[in-house]
Amino acid sequence: MPHRTSRRTLLTASAAATAAAATGVLSVTGTAAAHPHDASTDRGLRRIIAGMSLEEKVGQLFVMRAYGHHATDPDQADIDANLKEIGVRTAAELVATYHVGGIIYFTWARNTRDPHQIAALSNGLQRAARSTGSGLPLIVSTDQEHGIVCRVGEPATLLPGAMALGAGGSRSDTRRSAWIAGAELAALGINQNYAPDADVNVNPANPVIGVRSFGSDPASVAELVAAQVKGYQDAGVAATAKHFPGHGDTSTDSHTGLPVIEHTREEWEELDAPPFRAAIRARIDSIMTAHIVVPALDPSEDPATLSRPILTGILREELGYDGVVVTDSLGMEGVRTKYGDDRVPVLALLAGVDQLLNPPNLSVAWNAVLAAVRGGEISEARIDESILRILRLKTRLGLFRDPFVSERGVDRTVGIRKHRADADRIAERTTTLLADPGALLPLSRRTHRRLLVVGADPASPSGTTGPPTTVLADAFTELGFAATALSTGTAPNQAKTAEAVAAAEGRDAVIVATYNVTASSTQRTLVDALVATGVPVVVVAIRNPYDAAHLTGRGVAAILASYSWTDVELRAAARVIAGRARPEGRLPVPVQRADDPARVLYPVGHGLSYR
Repeated sequence: MPHRTSRRTLLTASAAATAAAATGVLSVTGTAAAHPHDASTDRGLRRIIAGMSLEEKVGQLFVMRAYGHHATDPDQADIDANLKEIGVRTAAELVATYHVGGIIYFTWARNTRDPHQIAALSNGLQRAARSTGSGLPLIVSTDQEHGIVCRVGEPATLLPGAMALGAGGSRSDTRRSAWIAGAELAALGINQNYAPDADVNVNPANPVIGVRSFGSDPASVAELVAAQVKGYQDAGVAATAKHFPGHGDTSTDSHTGLPVIEHTREEWEELDAPPFRAAIRARIDSIMTAHIVVPALDPSEDPATLSRPILTGILREELGYDGVVVTDSLGMEGVRTKYGDDRVPVLALLAGVDQLLNPPNLSVAWNAVLAAVRGGEISEARIDESILRILRLKTRLGLFRDPFVSERGVDRTVGIRKHRADADRIAERTTTLLADPGALLPLSRRTHRRLLVVGADPASPSGTTGPPTTVLADAFTELGFAATALSTGTAPNQAKTAEAVAAAEGRDAVIVATYNVTASSTQRTLVDALVATGVPVVVVAIRNPYDAAHLTGRGVAAILASYSWTDVELRAAARVIAGRARPEGRLPVPVQRADDPARVLYPVGHGLSYR
């Protein structure tokens, strides 16, 4: 049982935070709080449903991608991609052909060039929806978690991600960040956000969640999830808690495989359920399913997305949730492992899903659902239930009243100075100083003016300037230091390490950006070589704070965690290192010792401040 023992160690490390948040646990358990349903509104929606054709009903269940920056006039490459993958030329044709209830935006689908283009695309899609037989407005969605998952980038405001906000520990900052993000999305015509992440990250090796989670303590995660739900929905955007029943203890990425979580039912109640209970009490608009197997919740070993015991038995009946349930992307391998693409959408609906997200082949999925209803496998009454939930959500979002946005609204909301200033201040309060044994920090321009910034330069999240070493060097230069950048990569070889050592000569300090350091990582070799020069070395873990386990005790002068390599968090880290801001972040996850993972090196709540 070494795997589970490791998880229990993490929970023990979180004990102090759990005790401090005990009242938060009490506040998120018990009877669920659902959106009240207005009887007269429901009668009107049911009349709409009664007048829809079966094809229109089936279409309302799907949320689909389309390539291109424009609803009716995309670039030729996007027309070709649409024809190849969907069988239509444009997003408008997709809406007209399949009567889809929603569209999802992706950066890689070239939907998000700039704010005015995004708003125009949203308006074009809504016009296309109005011109169909049913005339129903679309739900436009995206994944705008912030931090490492972001679809709309600059000049929109970029904000700290979940684990950074967990380090900040402020419900007001967390709610404010969601409100800013939601207000800007709403101004762009995006009205459903697939955030917040409600997973409790108790597995440091989790390859898909990690810093997308608020932390490892269920009560703290629950509080911040509820804060973000309020923030998004106060801004007029549907929030989506994901990934139910909880993706925080996986060692397999559900994009590429089918993870299995071995939590007992009691462990699930203790670890995974509290944030989802909190979201439901906060009247969350939608909940996203996980493509994971949890045998204790469903011994059939179907992925949760296709599990009636999990989605109907637990989520609907036990937790009392009556909002929209949306699948994670149906193109992910985790949901395709056991069944074919024609069976997956049918089984998801039978399990209790309402929205079918981004199937790999829309024609196959759409026709499979249509055939299942015509053949009696799915009753028309069953899909009417889902359509009613979807139309209730569209009503709450005001889409029947006015689904369109304006250029003036974009200019008055997206990336404005107030939002950016708030993002900077919030980010400063998340930066965590893990070690500073010689009290080197903050760096003084008088004694440590000449800086070298080296390290990993992973591809920047959507819409950030990057690369990270350049962003950090530029930030230090703006603060009055003389800083130069040298990218050494995530796996520096001997030549690159030698180049960094040579560049460190004559410098007053070296800043090293690390990314997912492991015991065998040559990033450790780079750090050791730089320490050996005698120049003070400051490490910034630009993704996982777990990097500190492999670098503590190796002679580095200081170690900080930024939880992401987006510009807003890197600039905040530079200001903290330079003393323009104080380190206020506290670890929301324990960092275990590299040589003995059963022991904790830095516990939850650890974080140093300047004297």
